[in-house]
Amino acid sequence: MSAPEILESAPGRKTPGRKTSGRKTPRRKTAVQARPRARRTWGKALRRDWQLYSLAVAPLLFFIIFRYLPMAGNVIAFRRYRPGGSLFGDEWIGLHYFRLFIHDPTFWHVFTNTLILGALTLVFIFPMPIVLALLLNELHNRRLKRFVQTISYLPHFLSIVVVVGFVTQILDVDGVVNQGLRAIGHAPITFLQQPGWFRTIYVSSEMWQTVGWGTILYLAALTTIDSDLYEAARIDGASRWRQTWHVTLPGIRPTMMTLLILNIGTFMAVGFEKVLLLYNPLTYPTADVISTYLYRVGVVSGSFSYAAAIGLFESVVGLILVVSANFISKRTVGSGLW
Repeated sequence: MSAPEILESAPGRKTPGRKTSGRKTPRRKTAVQARPRARRTWGKALRRDWQLYSLAVAPLLFFIIFRYLPMAGNVIAFRRYRPGGSLFGDEWIGLHYFRLFIHDPTFWHVFTNTLILGALTLVFIFPMPIVLALLLNELHNRRLKRFVQTISYLPHFLSIVVVVGFVTQILDVDGVVNQGLRAIGHAPITFLQQPGWFRTIYVSSEMWQTVGWGTILYLAALTTIDSDLYEAARIDGASRWRQTWHVTLPGIRPTMMTLLILNIGTFMAVGFEKVLLLYNPLTYPTADVISTYLYRVGVVSGSFSYAAAIGLFESVVGLILVVSANFISKRTVGSGLW
């Protein structure tokens, strides 16, 4: 068969003297056109991966029962609550308790103590895990690195009661520190009874207990940095300090900002248990914070509505701090919690 005959016999080609049906030959649809991609629904995903979703049941129940349901009790901040009466108060009194603590000089004193103690905790404790993680990252001896990590992690697993017991025994009048002072001819110091020493004791004990555990996230973030960046920096003649400043710190910056925002969120909630166990009436001028003041007013004195109003105010301040820190982080660094 010649070439013209092949062309004439091709399907869909009109030839003179030959009638065609006038219908166009339908094009064959591709697989993508013939089978549109089905959207995955929550039901199908749940049936397929129900084992993975079941792992989230316990945390969700914990947050619902112990975090969200108790929020309904904040209504007693606007109602007069009497023990033995209605669960949500007997009488609506509006902002009475808020006006009460705003004009209470004791509240503003403990509010100031909370700000100072929270600022000291943030300034001195937040950078220390970063510094320790960078130092551990520079260690090439694996045995020494594991030994330092183990020693620094151990205090985290001690309960606060045990830590406060250690601090009390060490700083007691007959403790190790005062025995050393006596050995050099110095008079013993009553550390736990002097208001000026409380903040130093609290921050140092908190640092000893939490810094080692805080390095875990930073060490994990350091492993995600591309090693080619360090090689390129070395080729350019960058020293170890320059590599840390221009490669390491920018690599862990998202982790640093996330943890900073979370720490700012708990800025007002200074450790209640440790303060409660360490302080005494002699150290109230510097040790009394909002959480311990709430404990004395609400639980000890029975003024639950007044304590609920103060607690709600503290939560609102914490929310404002978190939102503000996240906004500033996204504007300056480009990363945040949401």
